[in-house]
Amino acid sequence: MEFSDVEPDDSCTCGGCTDRRRARLHAVRSPRHRPRRARRAAVLLAVGGVLGGPAASLAAAAPRTDSSPLIPDSPQGQVAGPYGADTPAHRSIAARPATTRAEILRRAQTWVDQKVPYSMAKYWSDGYRQDCSGFVSMAWGLGSSQTTWTLPDFADRITKDELQPGDALVYNNPEDPEGGSHTVLFGGWVDAARTKYTALEQTRPGTTKRSTPYAYWSNASGYLPYRYKGLSQPMPAPDDPDAFPGADKFGPGKVNAYVTRLGKMLVERGGGRFYREGPSPDWGEADRKATEAFQLAQGWRGAEADGYPGKDTWDYLVHHKGKDIPPAAATTPPAPTTPTAPTTPATPAPGTPKPPPPAQPPTPAFPGADRFGPGKVNDDVLRLGRQLVAKGFGAAYREGPSRDWGEADRLNVAAFQRARGWSGAEADGYPGPHTWKLLFS
Repeated sequence: MEFSDVEPDDSCTCGGCTDRRRARLHAVRSPRHRPRRARRAAVLLAVGGVLGGPAASLAAAAPRTDSSPLIPDSPQGQVAGPYGADTPAHRSIAARPATTRAEILRRAQTWVDQKVPYSMAKYWSDGYRQDCSGFVSMAWGLGSSQTTWTLPDFADRITKDELQPGDALVYNNPEDPEGGSHTVLFGGWVDAARTKYTALEQTRPGTTKRSTPYAYWSNASGYLPYRYKGLSQPMPAPDDPDAFPGADKFGPGKVNAYVTRLGKMLVERGGGRFYREGPSPDWGEADRKATEAFQLAQGWRGAEADGYPGKDTWDYLVHHKGKDIPPAAATTPPAPTTPTAPTTPATPAPGTPKPPPPAQPPTPAFPGADRFGPGKVNDDVLRLGRQLVAKGFGAAYREGPSRDWGEADRLNVAAFQRARGWSGAEADGYPGPHTWKLLFS
């Protein structure tokens, strides 16, 4: 069956013509028009979506010749309502439901936990299409499955420096709008240099969450950051510039000016030794340790000296109250001891049974994969790091292991896994039950 090139009818309100007019509008913005075969593929997809015939599945099944482990094979479907409903209301820019960053990440994590299989034609139990744009539509709570071309209609363009968890990175390829475009959800920076971030995305074989180079593995310059317009507005800045900004401004994954100000105040109060680099907007272990040292200097203990600033800590720092952080205690060398003559162990009498070897401590149970990864802070991360050092795989640590998961932990785990002869996904730097057992054996 042969399909010839046709242009969408400007007077037609059906879903197929609406999508093709939108695709044509975006394609005009590119200095190069889509090739003839790509236009025929788009027509085939549109006709299949409108008529409900086998054409859509036939086009979706067409083999891709440019697949690569670093390039997502993530073709996407058309704009649709819940469970694929094809109504004009879902093809227009409807009201943007209000949501929060926490809700966006919570919804996204449900797909990650369930490992929702990738599909450009199927819809998950929540009604959203199981492709990359359907995933972001679900996380943002749009109520309909959009495409990479229409998601920007629901968002504001932002800069790299403004990216925060819950924002999205969108790449649109005018030469191949359905099969060559992609979008991911931004989950937070992995390193202080902002060269890597946690990406939550829908790609084959299913929803994944992984450390990703900025802006993506391929076509990095084409990815643009966007912020959902329906995001609940943050609380207005207090009238008093010295007022405590709130505990939610501090902790793993937080990136803002308040973290920088906290670090600078801690350095002024004697906490400079905790920073190998100057205070920055990215919260790190240095900020926590310096805060804890300041709290301990005030005589606070327990929950009052957990390393996270509260109203009292902030008030003391802003108004220069309380005691400064004392300098690191000098290490006193041990007193010399008088050497004694070595003693020769007594030879056991013949027939004396040998003493049993010392008992080995039992291997601790694997705590679960959800205890490790960006943003995780717990004792299991610290135990993992210490064991890596004990096994000779601590080269990536600039500072000793801590309770905060960082890129150094991932690199050291990956080095241990590679030393076992593993590669690819088996050496991704995240501990599983087998890695844990071998590490602690």
